[in-house]
Amino acid sequence: MEEQDYFFGLEGPLEAVPAAGQMRAANLRGFSDYVRARGGAPRRILAQHGLDPLALADPDGHISCQQVAAMFEYCSLLFDDPLFGLHLAATQDADVFGSVTAVCRAAPDLRSAIASLIRYLPVAHSPEAQLDLVEQDGIAELRWAVRADVGFNDQANYQAMMLILLLLRNVSGPRFRPAWVQFSADASAHELVEIEALLGTAARPRAPGSAIGFSAALLDLPIGTANRLTYRLVGGYLGRLRLLNRADMAERARSYVRGALPAGSCTIERCADRLGLSVRTLQSRLAAHDLRFVDLVEEQREQLARIYLRQTPMPIDEVAERLGYAEQTSFGRAFKRWTGQTPRQFRRR
Repeated sequence: MEEQDYFFGLEGPLEAVPAAGQMRAANLRGFSDYVRARGGAPRRILAQHGLDPLALADPDGHISCQQVAAMFEYCSLLFDDPLFGLHLAATQDADVFGSVTAVCRAAPDLRSAIASLIRYLPVAHSPEAQLDLVEQDGIAELRWAVRADVGFNDQANYQAMMLILLLLRNVSGPRFRPAWVQFSADASAHELVEIEALLGTAARPRAPGSAIGFSAALLDLPIGTANRLTYRLVGGYLGRLRLLNRADMAERARSYVRGALPAGSCTIERCADRLGLSVRTLQSRLAAHDLRFVDLVEEQREQLARIYLRQTPMPIDEVAERLGYAEQTSFGRAFKRWTGQTPRQFRRR
């Protein structure tokens, strides 16, 4: 590991990405409260669709796209609400997309913000999201689709439409005025009136795909919250996630350990959960590289110890604690085994 890579692990296991067929649990932000307000039982509904209610407590946890889509369709029938996904999204905000929203807000202009959304949403939020920007005859279309077959998903698509529109308006302010939205659902005339009222623009149902259309001139709109440093830092972080997503399982597990050790949350169970695997499957994947999870922990402990001792004034007992050692003496013995020196000797060198 290059020493500058440590930046990506300062606050814990930041680099976990959703696996195929998954999305961040943040997509269900406010779901329980909304269902409860309508007289429903959110825990029962979640459990009925194989979703752990406790998973909603961690917005960076990963849940099944197919299960969420099926649950939204169920809620649409249960509450006799053909626009359930749209109504749910109206109670949410653009921060559902997490760090992707942050980099979009920091972008210099709308074109750069949309480019970041297209590039990073499939990495940090769900690999099943596929977005594209098409410009023709002075009109820009931000199109999106789902890569995998998740079954009937009109409600999930309604939610996505509202959330993407919320993001575009959030970064651009009142200057962003879409010309229309299009979607594949067969909405009734009555539903169209409500859709247009909620979205604030014309709606085109029964379309071959989903898109938001607007004047291409709006792409040059400067972003009021633009911040060059934030844009570079968050963009760099998301760019690393993108590279990490292409890495083999051993490297992804190694990256988890590097981030989780300082946070005191480094266990094989949590690592497997972050990577969307069972513990047994993770062990099997690591074994294919002649590795065990404890090997990765040992490797990262040594590398982080060198960084802490050489680059920070952190007391040695705190270094030991951050690396998961109950006693400083245990850390001292391990460090001497790695380097042939005590931590104090290494620091003075």
